[in-house]
Amino acid sequence: MIPYEITASRLIDAPAKRIYNILADYQHGHLLILPKPYFVSLQVEQGGLGAGTIVKFQMKVLGRVQDFRAIVSEPEPDRVLVETKDGTGVVTKFIVDPRNSGKSAYVTIITAIPVRDGWAGRVEGWMTKQLLYPIYVKELEQLAQVAAR
Repeated sequence: MIPYEITASRLIDAPAKRIYNILADYQHGHLLILPKPYFVSLQVEQGGLGAGTIVKFQMKVLGRVQDFRAIVSEPEPDRVLVETKDGTGVVTKFIVDPRNSGKSAYVTIITAIPVRDGWAGRVEGWMTKQLLYPIYVKELEQLAQVAAR
């Protein structure tokens, strides 16, 4: 299995610290940026703010609801937030790079998904990108709206 990455980025005109706090707050802030109908639910099992948080969530993909569980870490607090999905090898990073002296930020969502080697893996990776990229674009759009409030 090799990792295939799906990436979406956006410049958001809001303070980097505010943006990061929204992402790290799984009790309130993060809930507001999850686009419907793709994200069906999000429940906090443990913690709720940044590192050590454990969440369960459901996503509707190709008409099917799938259950996920993720552990949150902060390898670079106030800049990088990581969700590691249990048992799947899927890792999603939220990277907040301050711009304009921290008054705005370039935000990137990157998901690394293990796919099979060879032709089948390339097709699997391409299909996954077609599904996830528009979701991430919408999530960044909603993040910008929430951060602007």
